[in-house]
Amino acid sequence: MNFKKIGVIGGGTMGQGIAEMLAAKGLDVLLVEKTSERLDYSYGMIETSLDKQLEKWAITQAEKKLILSRIQKVTHFAELSSCDMVIETITEDLEAKQKVFNQLDAVCPSNIILASNTSTLSLTELASSTMYPERVIGMHFIHPVGKVDLVEIVRGLKTSDSTFEDTKAFVDEIVDKKGVMIYESPGFVSSRLICLFINEAMHVLQEGVASPEDIDDAMRIGYQFQHGPLEMADRFGLDSVLAALENMFREYGELKYRPSTILKKMVRAGQLGAKSGEGFFKYDKDGDRI
Repeated sequence: MNFKKIGVIGGGTMGQGIAEMLAAKGLDVLLVEKTSERLDYSYGMIETSLDKQLEKWAITQAEKKLILSRIQKVTHFAELSSCDMVIETITEDLEAKQKVFNQLDAVCPSNIILASNTSTLSLTELASSTMYPERVIGMHFIHPVGKVDLVEIVRGLKTSDSTFEDTKAFVDEIVDKKGVMIYESPGFVSSRLICLFINEAMHVLQEGVASPEDIDDAMRIGYQFQHGPLEMADRFGLDSVLAALENMFREYGELKYRPSTILKKMVRAGQLGAKSGEGFFKYDKDGDRI
């Protein structure tokens, strides 16, 4: 397929990253949110991200303007009918995602690929709510989208070979990231492994073995991680980590996926990490650690 215009549904952290990355690759992006206020906020966060790159001389002012010009703010699904692919990246809630895909069924031609950025939910179950389950596929980008050159391409039970091949070509050739094929399994590969790593770090903290700073330093310095597990959790969003662990615990029924008590407490208190300004560490309005 000739991919030129991509719809991105959801203007949260992942939606912002995907939209910015696609626009930087020269694609036209239709960014969808429920309200114009949310759209303005998401667009503003993308502009802030570009400004940070501008400060580091990673891009020019002209490149920033060009990237932003390729992102169109949209509040109505009907406008996605002209897209060559649509990527859903809303919250990890199966019913909410199924509702989105039902709406896409009504506006997108049957040959258009509908991708989900879900990290733990069943693609087969998601696709079963659509008229054309063969065109539904998982395309799991990893945060931060612009810096991580990996995409998990997840096949549901009825995902067609042509849908997979076109998506693989899109990821490898147009997005210029490494696409790895994953057969559907809760958490896939990356979320399944990294969430266990993060959850165990929280258990270590709960037991009083070490401070948050020392836990992260041990893994960051000792094993060359860019961020330690607790800062990773902050940047993913503690609510997102909790949702992923709960989904895997429900699917696998194994105690190792049971979320730590401290994670539940922090989410209930509204300490969600970088996006709320405080998690295991504190962050400024731009998401930089204080």
